[in-house]
Amino acid sequence: MTTLMDDTLASLMDGPRAHGAFLLESVLSPPWSLRIEDKAALSLVTMIRGDAWILFDSGDPVLIRENDVAVLRGPNPYTIADTPATPPHAIIQPGQVCITIAGEGMAGSIAPGSRRWGRSPDDNSAIMLSGTYQSRTEIGMRLLSALPPLLVHTPCDDDLALVRLLSTEMGLNRPGQELVLDRILDLLLVKIVRTWLSSAQSEAPEWCLAQSDPVVGSALRALHKSPELPWTVARLADETGVSRATFARKFTTLVGESPMNYLTSRRLSLGADLLVEPNSTLTAVARRVGYSSPFAFSAAFKRERGMSPLEHRRRTTGVTVDSFTTHIPEPAKQTTRQ
Repeated sequence: MTTLMDDTLASLMDGPRAHGAFLLESVLSPPWSLRIEDKAALSLVTMIRGDAWILFDSGDPVLIRENDVAVLRGPNPYTIADTPATPPHAIIQPGQVCITIAGEGMAGSIAPGSRRWGRSPDDNSAIMLSGTYQSRTEIGMRLLSALPPLLVHTPCDDDLALVRLLSTEMGLNRPGQELVLDRILDLLLVKIVRTWLSSAQSEAPEWCLAQSDPVVGSALRALHKSPELPWTVARLADETGVSRATFARKFTTLVGESPMNYLTSRRLSLGADLLVEPNSTLTAVARRVGYSSPFAFSAAFKRERGMSPLEHRRRTTGVTVDSFTTHIPEPAKQTTRQ
């Protein structure tokens, strides 16, 4: 089961990676409380010094002890504070814009060349390290959406070493520093998710548990490894050594959807991630995810996601139409024959 679970995690977490994740180490003097309304897809928070409480709009407060790592799945807002009774004094908005409760801008004190905010710590100060995936990473959302809104992880020595490394690297300003920080954050996230999935309390989703089935698990790994191949139910059944009817029934029962629906979702998620890569073209993306033409891919993308590939790219990266239409043209409009 462990090897199969690792195969799933690797296939789903390999494509999406942090791209300029927002990382900050904050020095906070009590009483302190921050209202987080940044609508980020995912955030990791750890207390380097001191404890903290996380409060959602409903439910009981959750204590994060020193060195714990909290994984928060967006986009719902929450508050993090020194005590549950401390009212927020600042609001973090999308783009990591910080304002007061009254709506006035707040000027942070970030040392040049670093990612640290606040004054020099004293004996009473808490130190919080946060890493935020600011944009939705499509290919991993099937896995990430299975996470609870809040996951508190008590780290092992290896995890603590990663946190310390992340904190150290955040104070440096070297060539490629952003890439280094992104990859450390990714590694910390993968380790936490892997530990959670292997725990008895994880309540792993059906598609993940299906990896342990010799028939369905084999098919899932084939779809993850080579989504561009011309898969059919019959071909997948041949690959797994069972009849077409048996395979289709077993796959749908264990995964919760049909093989072809799963494949379409996998292809479009992968395509969404590829579309935001620099200099990507619609033709190349379509080919890599198994569509016969860019127009077939565009039609499927718009049907399933409610927007064209061009609009997805524009919303995700901010690339304008003029600078991008030469790379990913809109599909031609269909005409009705008279």
